[in-house]
Amino acid sequence: MEYRKPTFDDIEDIYDLVIEYANDGVMLARSRNTLYETIRDMIVAVNEEGNVVGVGALHIIWAELAEVRTMAVSPAVIRQGIGAEIVRRLLQEGRALGVKRFFTLTYKPGFFQTLGFKTITKNELPHKVWKDCIECPKFPNCDEIAMELDESGEGKAASDLQWEM
Repeated sequence: MEYRKPTFDDIEDIYDLVIEYANDGVMLARSRNTLYETIRDMIVAVNEEGNVVGVGALHIIWAELAEVRTMAVSPAVIRQGIGAEIVRRLLQEGRALGVKRFFTLTYKPGFFQTLGFKTITKNELPHKVWKDCIECPKFPNCDEIAMELDESGEGKAASDLQWEM
């Protein structure tokens, strides 16, 4: 399995992977436009045939705060550690930038728990996080589960960050 940054040629495979889960109601859809705009946030897993079989993104929100999002692994290769490896690489990227707190909004909390994330209330996330939610068809009745991996050593939730406007 090769893990790398995606290219423009990967966008259709990523879109197909994400939309499959979105159609099943277990992931929020991402438009092609959004995928192109966030291509630099992503890491893909590519099999020996050159097909994208996994994707994940790390979206920087603020100083020391980032969201793990757009996590999808092809049903044909789930439970082979591909998703965990993508998250591991995203966290490594974030740490290199100085990120101390990672969060995700997910329908699969068990997966993220195995990676050290803890369930939190959505109210613990800063309002700045919700800027993308305005466009979501589920807003304001979000049914995703908020989870956080806090590596700051301070035991603070993301909501404790001081925002400078």
